Amino acid sequence: MKSVKVAIVGVGNCASSLIQGIHYYSNGTNAGTSGLMHPEIGGYQPGDVEVVAAFDIDQRKVGSAVEQAIFAKPNCAMTFEGTIPPSGVTVVMGPILDGVAAHMADYPDDDAFRPAEDKPVDVVQVLEDTKAEVLVCYLPVGSERAVRHYAEACLQAGVGMVNCVPVFIASNPEWAERFRDAGLPIVGDDIKSQVGATIVHRSLMRLFNDRGYGVDRTYQLNTGGNTDFLNMLARDRLQSKKISKTGSVQSQLDKPLAARDIHVGPSDYVPWQGDNKIAFIRMEGRGFGGAPIELELRLSVQDSPNSAGVVIDAIRCAKLALDRGIGGSLEEVSAYYMKTPPRQMRDAIAKERCDAFIVGLKSGSAAPKRLAAE
Repeated sequence: MKSVKVAIVGVGNCASSLIQGIHYYSNGTNAGTSGLMHPEIGGYQPGDVEVVAAFDIDQRKVGSAVEQAIFAKPNCAMTFEGTIPPSGVTVVMGPILDGVAAHMADYPDDDAFRPAEDKPVDVVQVLEDTKAEVLVCYLPVGSERAVRHYAEACLQAGVGMVNCVPVFIASNPEWAERFRDAGLPIVGDDIKSQVGATIVHRSLMRLFNDRGYGVDRTYQLNTGGNTDFLNMLARDRLQSKKISKTGSVQSQLDKPLAARDIHVGPSDYVPWQGDNKIAFIRMEGRGFGGAPIELELRLSVQDSPNSAGVVIDAIRCAKLALDRGIGGSLEEVSAYYMKTPPRQMRDAIAKERCDAFIVGLKSGSAAPKRLAAE
């Protein structure tokens, strides 16, 4: 039986949706393949993903079975698969490093984040003991040292990586070379949700350019009530997130906007929104004869399932690369699934090249010649 053995770092809302999804799509009574971008990748279906290790630092999760921890506070992701069979996997204490913003303990008990007192485990040893093949990094925004610690552990333990956060590993040439030399794939950086604010904003920017409209200025404002938004109230942790989101949107323009004319980033924490993320996008531009155009859009999504729909693909692509002996940053895969890949592409091109990777064609061979140039 084919399987993908996965270790998860950060048993929060995104992990909850991912684990629920693994079981939801392996249950034949559910809605077929609706919601999946790729029902099968290299012979691997969502139900073939097996969580073999889980790391966290919250006292409400460390020491609990992973199928219980995903529903523990402060998680608030929607429950769409409430019956998760026993996994035999216990959430273990990871190193804290810079994984917790100081203000996270200052909120009411349901939201407050307090580290467990357990001694951190040896991450490399856990990965080796569980025979993990791919590590999924769901650490909070701003956890620069912690993400690098887990990336280093992957290299030592011989494990591929899917980096869902805006700490630049896959897109950093030095890290990419180390993963390539080790024969280990990495997909990153910073997950691009299935139909989220960034992918919609990118598509609109490209639409304006492709239809001959100039973009003068734009913003994207986001609010939410999950732990991700609570963490991002610490503005000093947002530098990489701002770089990632802004760069992703800018990449779709033929000529990038001046810094003062574009604002893309998290905006505020609204507790009662829970895992509901609301994005407001505004674009101002000029068309034929300089005629003005204004566009305003409001997008409301469940944040964590929106992420999991992409991660379930990224995991299987990383496993496919392991099977094929491919190491380093998976450029085509990262361009399709991540905000800050090693190389930005138009989304249509990224999809064609990712699909070509999945079926085993040489990079770019499935793309029409007229789309070959980025």
